[in-house]
Amino acid sequence: MIQAAQVASKFTLFTHHAKTFPNLVTALRNSMLRTGVFTDEKTAEEQVIQVLNFDIHLVKDFRGRRYIERVTECIPVENKNEYTFDHRNEKTLEGKLDKFMDNATRYFEKITDRETYKYVNILEYVDDSYVITNKISDANLIEMRNNMDDSDIEGFDKFVEENWGVKVKDGYAGVEKIGEKPKRKRTTKAK
Repeated sequence: MIQAAQVASKFTLFTHHAKTFPNLVTALRNSMLRTGVFTDEKTAEEQVIQVLNFDIHLVKDFRGRRYIERVTECIPVENKNEYTFDHRNEKTLEGKLDKFMDNATRYFEKITDRETYKYVNILEYVDDSYVITNKISDANLIEMRNNMDDSDIEGFDKFVEENWGVKVKDGYAGVEKIGEKPKRKRTTKAK
């Protein structure tokens, strides 16, 4: 499923039984490790988060009602090179050693405690209604808009502007802020 989602289609739908988003990532990562294709946890996890854009979490309450509890977005964390080459400008051995230690510390932080993703709830079910809680990332807003036909773009643009105070530009030009971020907005009552 992960491999197909990486190359075979614009989107992939599947079901799962994880209770939280981190549990979903862990379960998929572990499944990939069990196949034997991967031996490194971080590499397997990176492959998983490349395909998990959104998780739509359904629940069934004690009354037997099924509803969407939350919509969560997965945001991969970019691995940035934050090393410094200032040691070349240092005149003393002590200064060079300090710069080396700074780089060594950054290296070990990246290797041992590297965060591969963040996740945010975009929509949550609260008190019998849906509440928009966080903005969808700019990258996903752009990608979503670029995959819509003209009849859907107008409504999407209006929704994004009303709820997050931003405008998605045409193509891959980006997202621009157009005003103050609106307050949390309740949407429709669930049935």
